[in-house]
Amino acid sequence: MTERLFVYGTLKNARIQKVVFGRSEPGEPDELVGFSLSSLKMGSLTCPVVVSDPSSSVMGIVISVTPEELRRIDRYETEAYMRVRVTLKSGINTWVYIENREYKDR
Repeated sequence: MTERLFVYGTLKNARIQKVVFGRSEPGEPDELVGFSLSSLKMGSLTCPVVVSDPSSSVMGIVISVTPEELRRIDRYETEAYMRVRVTLKSGINTWVYIENREYKDR
């Protein structure tokens, strides 16, 4: 069984994919409508994150991952992100990591 995941930041990089879940997945381009790209400060790092924005969209890719790989990606994304289901412009239903507002407000 595989899951679909929309990625828009570091996980688009094949080297990062190999480190995080053990292989690279080229994916297919798609668009996340109703969100915009922002940044999230985590210690000394600044990381990309998508936030709700009805007037915008974010380009990225859809990759296929196993449930175990998805659990590894959950750990990589940390609690600063939350994984939610969305429908992309293409009509594909997929997971995406968005800003976890509860984490940001701490």
